[in-house]
Amino acid sequence: MFDDFFIRALIAGLGIALVTGPLGCFVVWRRLSYFGDTLAHSALLGVTLAYSFELNIALSVFIISSLIALILIQLQKKTNLPGDALLGLLAHSSLAVGLVVIGFLTFIRFDIMGLLFGDILAVTTDDLLIIWTGGAVILIVLKLIWKPLFASTVNYELAEAEGLNPDRAKAIFTILMAAVIAISIKMVGLLLITGMLIIPAAMARNISNSPQKMVLFSIIGGLLSVLLGLFSSLEFNTSSGPSIIMAALALFILSLLNIKQSIKLKN
Repeated sequence: MFDDFFIRALIAGLGIALVTGPLGCFVVWRRLSYFGDTLAHSALLGVTLAYSFELNIALSVFIISSLIALILIQLQKKTNLPGDALLGLLAHSSLAVGLVVIGFLTFIRFDIMGLLFGDILAVTTDDLLIIWTGGAVILIVLKLIWKPLFASTVNYELAEAEGLNPDRAKAIFTILMAAVIAISIKMVGLLLITGMLIIPAAMARNISNSPQKMVLFSIIGGLLSVLLGLFSSLEFNTSSGPSIIMAALALFILSLLNIKQSIKLKN
């Protein structure tokens, strides 16, 4: 049937899709797509530090991405700069620092393409343990903060008035974003992880009429993207990470037909 590496890739991809689905909905609802890109760019610095000090890549990326997220929160409180300017500053600064560090590490061979676009077919059993264990923790924490996070997404002032502590929920959510990037980096790489968060959620929004349905359809869309992407990668000998994102894009385009059909029915 299939080789062991392909089975591991499927298990890894499905695990990531289960996590990115719910998180991606909040990314779309809260308009945080550029924030996801910022954390993804900072992951390069985490990878280089992992190689430098022989650390676990997922752990190193999580620490650096979390640090960048916390720095962003502090900068938002202490400066008058708009959020997009701060995100751009942190994204490009962390990316530049990571590239400079790579320049000094001449004794280490980097797979740049693997870092940028991922190599899910190289996933090991240890990676599977990190993905599924880390993913389970992320989903449990997300469930615990769901009420204050969702309430603050709808109306921040009302959530604050009800004592739901939206600032704490926001801080925890940023850490969860860092965590999902850390466990996903090997699968789709630095440049494509935000696509796994946004595209299935955007597809789900086109065909959903409630938050609960959007989360469900986002998960289903992510799962289908992984399956279609990996099998098409196997069939046509294309890169696995980009193939998964292409499959997600195809599903998004199909979801647009639902919008057109709804418009016709209303008219």
